Amino acid sequence: MSGSPREPLPYFLVRHAVLGILRIVCRLDVEGIEHVQLEGPVVIAPNHLHVLDGPIVAAVIPRRLTVLAADKWRGTVAGVIMRLTMNSIFVARGEADREAMGKALAVLRSGQTLAVAPEGTRSRTGGLLPGKNGPVYLASRGPAPIVPLVVWGQERALGTWRRLRRPAIYVRVGRPICLPPDAGKARSEVLSEYTDELMLEMARMLPAAYRGHYRDRLQE
Repeated sequence: MSGSPREPLPYFLVRHAVLGILRIVCRLDVEGIEHVQLEGPVVIAPNHLHVLDGPIVAAVIPRRLTVLAADKWRGTVAGVIMRLTMNSIFVARGEADREAMGKALAVLRSGQTLAVAPEGTRSRTGGLLPGKNGPVYLASRGPAPIVPLVVWGQERALGTWRRLRRPAIYVRVGRPICLPPDAGKARSEVLSEYTDELMLEMARMLPAAYRGHYRDRLQE
């Protein structure tokens, strides 16, 4: 038995083991998971606050994830773990990594689930950074719906554990954003508009203190 037709049994067992551990050591509050369809290609677009983001997102999503990760992890112990558990595709920063994009598109075109953080890197401020076009580019060429996802509270987890307390970690999953049929031909300026839409939706899902670059725009 597995969690979904797209979730192999070994992955299902590991995912539930991690989810069980998280529920023991944290007060995990998850809403909106029903917005993740169990069939067909999906781009999961999470915010990125902490190294715990990956395990949390992979644990709560009831599908086999492939995650785009920074090339700096390639060849490290953490990178090996990421490759084995989250089937990570490593992406070179600061350049057009066509090989990585090709692998990511192949994941979507085979009907699978891809997780791509639109900020492109971990936020050092605690708030959302300006979004990059990677997720909407892949979703437009997939094609696939984009599911916004935000997590907060994990950035305080280590300090809370040191005090022998369970941190509260919140996961919110938004409704899928479906790009128009002609999005596959969209150029960068139009993709940027789609990215802006995605980031504003993620900002709305977050408490004001975590909205970062988009906070003032939601107060207009």
